[in-house]
Amino acid sequence: MKYEKISITVSGTVQAALALYIQENYPDTYGERRRPLVLICPGGGYEHVSVREGEPVAFHFLTAGCHAAVLWYDISKQGVTYPQALKELAWSVAYIREHADQYAIDPDKILVAGFSAGAHLAASLGCFWDKEWLEQEMQMVRADYQPNGMILAYPVITSGTFAHRGSFEKLLGEKASDALEEELSLEKQVTDKVPPVFMWHTIEDETVPLENSLMFAAALRKAGVPFEYHIFPHGGHGYALATKETAMKAGAEIDPQCEQWIDLCKNWLKYNFVDL
Repeated sequence: MKYEKISITVSGTVQAALALYIQENYPDTYGERRRPLVLICPGGGYEHVSVREGEPVAFHFLTAGCHAAVLWYDISKQGVTYPQALKELAWSVAYIREHADQYAIDPDKILVAGFSAGAHLAASLGCFWDKEWLEQEMQMVRADYQPNGMILAYPVITSGTFAHRGSFEKLLGEKASDALEEELSLEKQVTDKVPPVFMWHTIEDETVPLENSLMFAAALRKAGVPFEYHIFPHGGHGYALATKETAMKAGAEIDPQCEQWIDLCKNWLKYNFVDL
């Protein structure tokens, strides 16, 4: 495996970086094959970036026949507000696609994944990649940063009744307005241009209520976007892999049922994206 950490250079970046986990290709043994890549946006309420939802998850996607990457995007502590993190994610997808030959990546199989607020970031790119305003912000062709799929874990989606208020407060800062919150309530932004989605959540999540993903699933269905959606009966928020590997010191983020999500996701990837 090759590991590289790339400094992000899109305008407004403070310290954001892209960590790449690239599988060796060994063309003499396997031939010239291209792998999908899953780009992970850890959660943290746009206030911090959770290490538990970064590298440990990336390693699991490697075992599914993919390359992986983790975006350590700028947050409110760096003094940034929307759409800075979105620009950094778009830049990262474009960088990966531009260097697809170098890393043996399939440029048509670049997925964005996210947890909690990181899932809001990933889903924002999924909803906004084809918008003219983002193309103007990025100063590049929108197809360069178009995601081909999304993986969303206990996602922040809505700014309405079931919102995780802290995420929107940190994301918007002094830019906060009713109009901008409405725009970033992603269940209202789904079109048929959104890529296929894998998504999971728990009924008992009291931090980001289940209604966030329920409303997004309903919007995906209405728009005709393919998706796979799993709801687990138990478990709270921020479970990452739901194993001891990613649990915090107290060990609360462990649940055998929730633990299934990564294998279900690997099967979804293999069925839809992996062709080794």
